[in-house]
Amino acid sequence: MKLTGIFVAAGLTLAFATGAFAPDALAQEPEKKQVALGVGGKPLLYYLPLTIAERKGFFKDEGLDVEINDLGGGAKSLQALIGGSVDVVTGAYEHTLRMQQKGQDVRAVAELGRFPGIVIAVRKDLADQIKSPKDFKGRKIGVTAPGSSTALTVQYAMAKAGLAPTDAAIIGIGGGASGVAAMKQGQIEVISHLDPVIAKLEADQDIVPLIDTRTEKGSQALFGGTNPAAVLYAKADFIQENPETVQRLVNALVKALNWIGTASPEDIAAAVPPEYHLGDKELYMRAVASSKESYSRDAVITKQGMESVYNMLKTLEPDFANAQIDLDRTFDPRFVNKVPKQ
Repeated sequence: MKLTGIFVAAGLTLAFATGAFAPDALAQEPEKKQVALGVGGKPLLYYLPLTIAERKGFFKDEGLDVEINDLGGGAKSLQALIGGSVDVVTGAYEHTLRMQQKGQDVRAVAELGRFPGIVIAVRKDLADQIKSPKDFKGRKIGVTAPGSSTALTVQYAMAKAGLAPTDAAIIGIGGGASGVAAMKQGQIEVISHLDPVIAKLEADQDIVPLIDTRTEKGSQALFGGTNPAAVLYAKADFIQENPETVQRLVNALVKALNWIGTASPEDIAAAVPPEYHLGDKELYMRAVASSKESYSRDAVITKQGMESVYNMLKTLEPDFANAQIDLDRTFDPRFVNKVPKQ
């Protein structure tokens, strides 16, 4: 009997050493296999890591059934989270600060974008009149949705130019084709938006870009450094009650980031739904190439990035002028740190 016990122990040791037992077989089951996720404008390249995680089956590989609810704008996704109709959100990092300032513990668990990827542009026929943000006063500015990161970015550019955030009309035009149509139909004079909408309007020579945060240079010019964009966030109690579920969500999104980092624009265009191309696959691939620099490299939000967004909110909103927010409570790095190495 003792010899048998020794052989069993030796066999177990060998199995672990050689990987005979798959890690998934030993891992704890997710507390919640069916997850409702909110997003505002999923076809936008701002949320490309989410689409890739979905389309490449990374969520399913993690044993999760993720129901993605596209709610048209980031602010609406946040409302859905607070209202309880979704469990988690892929949305702007600044939403976590807004909720902390209101006493609601909402935390990011993974960074998807280190730069916003937002372009602020003027309608081409007005380019001789609107040459910088100081000329935005009284103008109609199209954004994905009021209160979204596209709105915040253009309002910050206005504030840096000496204007008040309320000096222009901020108009929600949605994402995708509706954003393109709003500019082409003359409903707006300035646009603060994302690819592929911006790429389509540029290719059709409908706009003249003024500010471009798709690149490190453009983000540095406006924000002084990185400025976290899309993140995965949730209420602190959901994170506490469902740590294995959150870990698996983060695992899938980090897989997506790694895949994007090595994929060609052709690979990415083939992976997303055809309607995301807005009728022009070649244009979509150019947009991907322009935006690749904006995605997070390690899913970690840097302290400098947190401070950049915090300072932007302090500049724009009186409620933040004297706010004391513990930035460490806005990002929980435990899950990114535990992602299996690939």
